[in-house]
Amino acid sequence: MNKIGKNTHSCSVKDIKATLRFILFLKYATLSLITEDINNMYSFTTNVRFSEVDENKVLSLSSLINYFQDCSTFHSESVGLGFDYLDSVHRVWLMIAWQVKIKRLPKIGEPVLIGTWPYEFKSIYGKRNFILKNADTDELLAYANSIWCYADTENFRPVKILPENVNGYIMEEPFPMNVEDRKIAIPDSLTEMPSFDVTAAHLDCNKHVNNGRYISMAESYIPEGMKFTAISADYKEQAHLGDVIFPKVYIDDTTCLVVLAKEDGHPYTTVKFYLDENI
Repeated sequence: MNKIGKNTHSCSVKDIKATLRFILFLKYATLSLITEDINNMYSFTTNVRFSEVDENKVLSLSSLINYFQDCSTFHSESVGLGFDYLDSVHRVWLMIAWQVKIKRLPKIGEPVLIGTWPYEFKSIYGKRNFILKNADTDELLAYANSIWCYADTENFRPVKILPENVNGYIMEEPFPMNVEDRKIAIPDSLTEMPSFDVTAAHLDCNKHVNNGRYISMAESYIPEGMKFTAISADYKEQAHLGDVIFPKVYIDDTTCLVVLAKEDGHPYTTVKFYLDENI
């Protein structure tokens, strides 16, 4: 007879890991099915290029961000709300926050589908989701939430979004992911790194540092051997040609946080890489 209070059941580490893998399989399988119900998703397909991979021959984090940015640009162009329209009304969409979850980065040559859809336009803000899938198997590889600000290009001040500014977009439900506050808490103890100048290679057609470039800058401070499963980015101020960026880094067991700051310490952008599922 078993003694009262004695635990008669035991689980090995192998059993626990197998259970967690099964839970993750169910989670991502469910998310893949959800994307099939998004009727108005804009998408394009491509193969991962040599110029887009890192030293491990998989899509780099900055290239992933570029895929998503390109997809939203193609979407806007396809509905007549692209660069020509924005130039005519002196408007621009400015990225203010990314939240990206990565299941697996595709390898070189892998066929992929990149998709996007808006799910909210309110006041000066637009919100948009993104997905990355294997184009042959529909395996969900990554997904993201993004927040954008509509601004006047003459003074770069936020302006209210009018119906005619977004009438070409068809709204969908937001992707079922854990959306956190866009503001990233910055710890007190940061390690200062050597500063560097903003060059022409960092700029996009808006004449400021491209959103993906900030990710690439921050990516260089990730410790060798640390694999991250998620990214958050909080964009505070635009950096222009000739500006100097002063990087500051904080690393612990689960995160790598990079502040790309002005000389006075005010962030241009803060990027946080996550090792775990807490995003």
